Amino acid sequence: MRRRLRPWFDGFRDHREHGLLSPVTPASPPLPARPLASLRFVGLLRRSVHPAVSMRSVCVSPPLLLCACVSLLLPCSIAQPPAESDTYTECTDGYHWDPESKHCKDINECETIPEACKGEMKCFNHYGGYLCLPRSASVIPAPEPPNQSEQNSCLLGYELQGDSCVDVDECEQDTHDCQPSQECFNVPGSFTCQCPEGYRKVGTECIDIDECRYRYCQHRCVNVPGSFSCQCEPGFQVAGNNRSCVDVNECEMGAPCQQRCYNTYGTFLCRCQQGYELGSDGFTCNDIDECSYSSFLCQYQCLNQPGKFSCECPEGYQLHGPRLCHDVNECESDSHLCTDGQTCVNIHGSHKCVDTNRCRDPYVQVSDNRCVCPVTKPACRDVPFSIVHRYMSITSERAIPSDVFQIQATSVHPRAYNTFRIRSGDDNGDFYIRQINNMNAMLVLARAVTGPDEYVLDLEMVSVNRVMSYQSSSVLRLSIYVGPYAF
Repeated sequence: MRRRLRPWFDGFRDHREHGLLSPVTPASPPLPARPLASLRFVGLLRRSVHPAVSMRSVCVSPPLLLCACVSLLLPCSIAQPPAESDTYTECTDGYHWDPESKHCKDINECETIPEACKGEMKCFNHYGGYLCLPRSASVIPAPEPPNQSEQNSCLLGYELQGDSCVDVDECEQDTHDCQPSQECFNVPGSFTCQCPEGYRKVGTECIDIDECRYRYCQHRCVNVPGSFSCQCEPGFQVAGNNRSCVDVNECEMGAPCQQRCYNTYGTFLCRCQQGYELGSDGFTCNDIDECSYSSFLCQYQCLNQPGKFSCECPEGYQLHGPRLCHDVNECESDSHLCTDGQTCVNIHGSHKCVDTNRCRDPYVQVSDNRCVCPVTKPACRDVPFSIVHRYMSITSERAIPSDVFQIQATSVHPRAYNTFRIRSGDDNGDFYIRQINNMNAMLVLARAVTGPDEYVLDLEMVSVNRVMSYQSSSVLRLSIYVGPYAF
């Protein structure tokens, strides 16, 4: 069988096993230790190799307590098997052929070479050679490489499955070197490290993008890791594009207005119905007590009601319009209690039932309201010839002086002179007569009167005829009823 050897070369090989690099040593005889700078590293020839290099450190501590760290580039594969298993049986220096495993195995020169290192130097075996280092030096062993039998002839990033090379999913097997802030994406034969959405790559790290710097939001922007959110001012809500803000119709969403709600841009207003006023909280409506504002709202009495007010009138009166009180005419409405022999006289707030015949002896009744004293009766010589009954009603607190009743003569004798006076009934001087002419006179209220009260005044007209030496008189008996109110 033909043997082929690969020439020696200086440098690094992709072979490793158990530890540090070693200088090249001949199979025999043993050589003295050489300086580190003159070491050579060799390995078995291979037809196709994937060089890989790993870093190893050796720290030397001399007696002077000086520590020196030597960084060595170590090969990253074990002793090389021949590319053709039935062709290579000879190994390079530092290795020997193992017929059982059919691989080149490293020779432990520290065991096979007597006194490989001299003096205070210590021998450290390595693939294809050994190192002589101070005894105080420490060695950091490399991780155990995979068994050579597990190697395959597939390209990097693939593994052999049966007769085919299948892509290795480094992301799933967690053999990638992506940073924790990055996401691993598998690609054929390799993988890529990318930043998640919302991040940007700065160096080897993924940094959150502050989207709020770009004024994406109409109102407020809140940056969160990898994203952002838009928020709106009170009275608005985020639109469908998640960036704009649209007005919220609070009135349709249950605004706390007690009565009326008016939506405005960004807010709402509460308003109250007539008769109410808005409370200090801006939502509730409180009743307005209109009666407390003025005493002139109603003619008699004001009653406050929720949202409004109403006027009331006393007994014997009825409401005329919203405020005024008018007397109820019981005589016309047939609500009186007068008998057949009585006459109903309406007065303010009530009525009076008076006898139809009010004539007293020596007077005789000649009509419903007129009594006459015949001249044939001796008792009629010193009394008025006739008495006419009249009835009227006035209100309390009437303005003064005030014309109350007009007196008019019904018949006048030629060349007669008439005078008018209050014959009786005005003991307090509340009234007086103002004569207008020979035929007319006016009864005037001189002082304010308050009801309920009643006056019966005998208003006398005296007729004098000096030519005929004749004098007569007649009386108007006026019953005045003063109502209890000023209306």
